[in-house]
Amino acid sequence: MIPSQMLKGTLEGCVLKVISREETYGYEISQKLRQYGLADISEGTIYPLLLRLERGGLIAATHRVSPAGPRRKYFHITPAGRAELALFEGHWQEMAAAVGRLLRGGNRDEER
Repeated sequence: MIPSQMLKGTLEGCVLKVISREETYGYEISQKLRQYGLADISEGTIYPLLLRLERGGLIAATHRVSPAGPRRKYFHITPAGRAELALFEGHWQEMAAAVGRLLRGGNRDEER
């Protein structure tokens, strides 16, 4: 299980990545995150995050009829969201490399 504090700083980027792959709705986003091993993320965490991303112009929404009940709010990524996702991916790679070096006991100078 991934501690919530560790996940907190990366969840926004993870949600953007899920939405960047296909237009989707809140419950489906939480299910997809669960499939990737991020199992402890409730819909109560997802919906406020989606609202923040939408207000920030990183995602946009459309309402559609659902075959299983009331209308659903489907989210898609905006150009600003794609730019933010690219930044997140770059920062993630940099951080993952740094933590990997630390855990292996090496340092950046030794890799050059």
